[in-house]
Amino acid sequence: MVDIIVVGGGHAGCEAAYASAYKGHKTLLITSNIKNIADMPCNPHIGGSAKGIVVREIDALGGIMGKVADKTHLQIKMLNKGKGPAVQSLRAQGDKITYPKEMLKILNQLDNLTIKEAMVEDLIIKDKEVAGVILENGLKIESKIVILTTGTYLKADILLGNTRTRQGPHGERPSNHLSDKLKEYGFEIKRLKTGTPQRIDRKSIDFSRTKMEPGDDKYLTFSFDLEPQYKIEDQMPCYLTYTTEETHKIIMDNLSKSSMYGALDDIKGIGPRYCPSIEDKVVRFKDKERHQLFIEPESKYYDDMYLQGFSTSMPKDIQEKMVHSLPGFENAKILKYGYAIEYDAIYPTQLKASLETKILKNLFTAGQINGTSGYEEAACQGLMAGINASLKLEGKKPLILKRNEAYIGVLIDDLITKGIRDPYRLLTSRAEFRLLLRSDNADLRLRKHGYEVGLIDEERIKRLNKKEKSIKECLNWLKENKLKMTNEVEKEFMKKNIQVPKTTMTLENLLKRPEITIEFLENFIKLPYEEDVKEQVEIYLKYEGYIAKSYKEAEKMLKLEKKQIPKDIDYDKIKNIASEARQKLKEVEPETIAQAIRISGVNPSDISILSIYLKKEYGKNE
Repeated sequence: MVDIIVVGGGHAGCEAAYASAYKGHKTLLITSNIKNIADMPCNPHIGGSAKGIVVREIDALGGIMGKVADKTHLQIKMLNKGKGPAVQSLRAQGDKITYPKEMLKILNQLDNLTIKEAMVEDLIIKDKEVAGVILENGLKIESKIVILTTGTYLKADILLGNTRTRQGPHGERPSNHLSDKLKEYGFEIKRLKTGTPQRIDRKSIDFSRTKMEPGDDKYLTFSFDLEPQYKIEDQMPCYLTYTTEETHKIIMDNLSKSSMYGALDDIKGIGPRYCPSIEDKVVRFKDKERHQLFIEPESKYYDDMYLQGFSTSMPKDIQEKMVHSLPGFENAKILKYGYAIEYDAIYPTQLKASLETKILKNLFTAGQINGTSGYEEAACQGLMAGINASLKLEGKKPLILKRNEAYIGVLIDDLITKGIRDPYRLLTSRAEFRLLLRSDNADLRLRKHGYEVGLIDEERIKRLNKKEKSIKECLNWLKENKLKMTNEVEKEFMKKNIQVPKTTMTLENLLKRPEITIEFLENFIKLPYEEDVKEQVEIYLKYEGYIAKSYKEAEKMLKLEKKQIPKDIDYDKIKNIASEARQKLKEVEPETIAQAIRISGVNPSDISILSIYLKKEYGKNE
C-alpha cells in the first residue's frame, strides 16, 4: 500500500512524482520503460513562446523542469527580445541524452519515491473511488490516490504512408486496454494525433546553404535558484532553412500517399492546429512560397539533427525526395523517418480545477491524456496534480491558480471549461492578463504558493522577500534622486539621439520615457541593486499604466469568481436558458459565474438568466 501511484514517466509523471515524494508521501512511479523517463520523443527543446514562461512558473512553484533544462541544454535564448515583456519567453535547446539522465538522478534521490517498470492495464475501483492499479500480469497495487500521466501511449498507432502499426514512440508497446477501461467507467474518450519530422545525419548537411541561429550572448536561466551552468561560447548553434517550390510540388503530387490525406481511411484523430504537418501547411497555405524550418541538434553525444517544422506521415521514399529538395539537404542522410502518432485521451471537461476527475474520486490526470501537446504543458499539469493529490491526502484545499496568476491557471481553466477539439497548445494570446504573467516575474507571482504547499524552503522564500523589499527601495530611490543636466550629461544624451530634458528630472520620470533605459542612466549614476531588481523596476515604470489597467480588469474577474454556483443546482429547472447553454453547463459544472462566462456556447443572455435564478432560489450574487 502506497499513498500515491503515478502512472507514466514522461514530463507530467516526473513532476507529479517529485511533488508528491518531496512533500513526504510514499509514492510509486510506474513506467513501461525506465530508460524513457523524461524522454523527448519529439522536439528537443524546452520552452518557447508562452511555454518558456510556464517553465519559469514550474520553477517558482518548486518543480524541477527548469533546473534540469538549465543543467543540460545545448543553447538558450530569449525569444521576442525586440517586443514588449509580455511576450518575451526563454527557449533552450535540450540534450536528449543528458536531460533524462539528470531528471532520473533527481528522482532517485527522493526518499519517498520508488520507480517500477510495469504496464498498468486497469484501476482498482471501489464505490466510484480509485483504490489502486492492476498491472498486466494481474498484480494489484493499492494506493490512496492514482495520477494518470500516460502521454501518447493509450492505444497508440504509428502512421506512415498506408501503414498503421500499434506501437508508441521509439517502437515500444502501447497501453492497449487502459483507455477501454476508462470508457467503461464513464469517461468520454477522444482520439487525437500528433507528428514528428525526420532526424538527419549532421555530417550530410551543407550548412553553408543555411542560416546559423546561435544562442544569446547573455547568461540566462529558467530557474530562479541556479547560477548559469554553461559557457556562452560553448553553446551549439541551430540553423534555419526553407522549403522550396520543388518541395511543395513533391508534396502535392503525392498527397494521396500521406496517411492524413487518403492513404489510410480510418484515421479519427485530430492533429494539432498550431503545429501542423508539412502536408497541412502546403495545402492550407497555398499562397505561401516557402515555409521556415529549423535544424536543431538533439545531443552533443550523437549527430542526429531534428528538422523542426517538417513533420509528415508520407511514405519513406517520398520523404527522401522531400528532404533532398531543401537547400543544404541535397545529399542529406535520413537517420529516422517522420511519422504521425494517433492515441486516446480523455475529454478534459470531465476534470475539476484540481485535475481530479469528476467521474472517479481520487483519480487525477495530467499531460497529453488531458488533450494537451508539449512537454511544458504536460509538466505543469503533472506538478499541479502532484501538489493537489498531496493536499487532498493532507485534508487541505487544492491549489487552484487563477487566470491572472499564471499561464498554468489559464491552461487548466481552458481545458476544464472549454474542452478541446485538437491537441491544446499554450499561446500568449490565450492569456487575457499576459502583461501580468511575464517571464521575469514568475517568482513574485507564484513562489509564495510554492512555499505554502511545501515545495519551496525557507532559504528560497527569504530570498524572495529580500527581492520584494529591494524593488520597493529601488522605486523610492529613483523617485528621490535626480539627474542634473550638466554639459557632459547632455553630450551623452545627444550621442544616443535622445532628446535632452530642459530641466532637471527625477530618475523615475526619466525612466518612464520609452527611449531611456536603466542601462543608459547608469552611465551617470550607479544603482546599488541586483540586475533582477532593476529589471522589475524598469518594467513597472515603463508599463505602469497598462499594468494598473490589467489589475483592474483582473479585479472584475475575481469578483465574478467569488459568485459561487451551488453544486446541487439543477439546470433543467432554469426556464428560458438556451438548450446549448444548458447542455454545456451540465457538462462542465462550473463552480463560479466567472467560469460559466468562459464556457463556449454560453452567451451573456444565459448568464443573466442564471444570475437571476441564483438570486431568487439561493439568495446568491447580491
